[in-house]
Amino acid sequence: MKIELSKALQQDIFKQMEGTFPNEGGGFLLGSKSGDTVSIVDVIQIENTFETEEQYHRYAMSPKNWADMEDTADDRGLTLVGYYHSHPDSPAIPSEYDRVHALPNFVYIISSVMSGKAVEMLVWLLRDDRSAFDAQELVVQP
Repeated sequence: MKIELSKALQQDIFKQMEGTFPNEGGGFLLGSKSGDTVSIVDVIQIENTFETEEQYHRYAMSPKNWADMEDTADDRGLTLVGYYHSHPDSPAIPSEYDRVHALPNFVYIISSVMSGKAVEMLVWLLRDDRSAFDAQELVVQP
């Protein structure tokens, strides 16, 4: 699968994730799907609701956040296509916790933030059997 987003949106995600360092941050990806391409047209940051002392390595949002984002996407004629979050001082590779809590057919963007600076962004898709993530092609457009 090919995941497309603009350089401006990539920089928005990086800026947001640097702003939550040393804790994890995240949010929703809004866009559309056509064949094997997902086009991301907006990102919406959501406050980390995980217990404060665990936010350095965990990110969560409330069920109400999910419902609100579904409504927002519908109102804008878009689809909730995925989710993004950071890995502070860790690689942009899904953790076991990420795998257990992920949903198939949902795009996952992970940004590695090292010493407060976003250094890498990778995109993942959970296998249908939920056994593992597979890396996807990220196309950052001007």
